Amino acid sequence: MKFCFALSFSSLEHYVELAKAADEHGWHAVACSDHVINPETITSVYPYTADGGRRWEPFTEWPDCWVSIGAMAAVTERLQFFTNVYVLPMRNPFNVAKAVGTAAVLSSNRVALGIGMGWMEEEFAALEQPFARRGKRADEMIDVLRTLWSGGWVEHHGEFYDFDKLEMTPTPTKRVPIYVGGISKPALRRAARNDGWVSDMHTIAEFADIRTQLDAERAAIGRQDAEFAMVGSCVDAFDYDGYRRLEDVGVTHLLTMPWMFYAGLTDDVREKIDGVRRFADDIISKF
Repeated sequence: MKFCFALSFSSLEHYVELAKAADEHGWHAVACSDHVINPETITSVYPYTADGGRRWEPFTEWPDCWVSIGAMAAVTERLQFFTNVYVLPMRNPFNVAKAVGTAAVLSSNRVALGIGMGWMEEEFAALEQPFARRGKRADEMIDVLRTLWSGGWVEHHGEFYDFDKLEMTPTPTKRVPIYVGGISKPALRRAARNDGWVSDMHTIAEFADIRTQLDAERAAIGRQDAEFAMVGSCVDAFDYDGYRRLEDVGVTHLLTMPWMFYAGLTDDVREKIDGVRRFADDIISKF
């Protein structure tokens, strides 16, 4: 089991100090969440709450993921970074390839790109990207990213993106893992084609079922032996035995907020750092 914590809903001014603490105390990675704007009113339905409402209040901080990761990578040596999740089809693929590729180079390949298809049509409109067929477009975007990151003169001729030979430098020197978020059948199939899956909030039993589905999808396309990350945020595992059960059902990366176990929903960076350290002593050291 690899241990990661989410920076969602933390103040941006805490990111660097929390990353340094994670690096010092043996955490595997930290994760950054993504929104560009937060409209006052929307008609889109948030898919992960019972009433379709957003989980956050207005003026919650949503800093740019890749600027944040660059700052944290600069003050750490071992810590990994990924996005939880980055709304890929809301962007231009050249901008994504440049930002992620630059972060990979500057961090010595310590980044993974966790993607989602997005749910807020108003945000897509603000960024001037079509909401319709975003899944199909994202699949082609992944091909474009891989092509641009391969180095040399490259070209791509697809349904949504078409370009003749060009080069984008610098490029990562190792493969950038791509994880996929979402709980729909298409999302699980997309994850199976790539390098991992990122959960929402689930029980151990739900993770076992999802792992079975993912493994079946991977076997169907001959990827059952490829390295695959299953990033899980669990609602019924809170101690060593619970995390071992998670590991047994196939979760490879636990994603949590360690300070919650010691100080609750705090915005005190000292309490958060203390939680990062104490969780490492109480749990990570036993693995």
